[in-house]
Amino acid sequence: MKDIREFKTDIFSLFDKGWALLTAGTKEHFNTMTVSWGALGTLWGVPAATVYVKPIRYTHEFLDASEYFTLSFFFGARHRDLMILGARSGRDVDKIALTSLTPVEVDHGMSFRESPMALVCRKMYRQDLDRTFMPASVVQRFYEPDAPHTMYIGEIAGFVENPAQ
Repeated sequence: MKDIREFKTDIFSLFDKGWALLTAGTKEHFNTMTVSWGALGTLWGVPAATVYVKPIRYTHEFLDASEYFTLSFFFGARHRDLMILGARSGRDVDKIALTSLTPVEVDHGMSFRESPMALVCRKMYRQDLDRTFMPASVVQRFYEPDAPHTMYIGEIAGFVENPAQ
């Protein structure tokens, strides 16, 4: 695992255009989901990644139970696979088997052989978003009838280039 100070990227397009797999759990029992909302920055003096997960998602359970999570980025590649992992639930099916991706163990978590880069994050904060502080248009578009996302913030412990190596 490399020191995060060596990490260089266009943070404004990383999530939105590149997409990522958010993964939590152990080699024996983990779940992953596609995320395209997120942020990178600094919180409490450390580099941090923020992700948002709805409570109805299976990965939410894994995030709550895990100390670490990973963000495996694909930089616009593998959209078919990422669409499957975003649309199917690991509760119902082995969704990874429906893709061409290969899970690999990295420090403190799981990533994928085909990902050029993964961030390893130690969870340091969790908060359910509150509708009362959102614009009505956001509530109508994203949260009727679903509960709002939970925000997870993780200290970026490091990153892995080409996780399979």
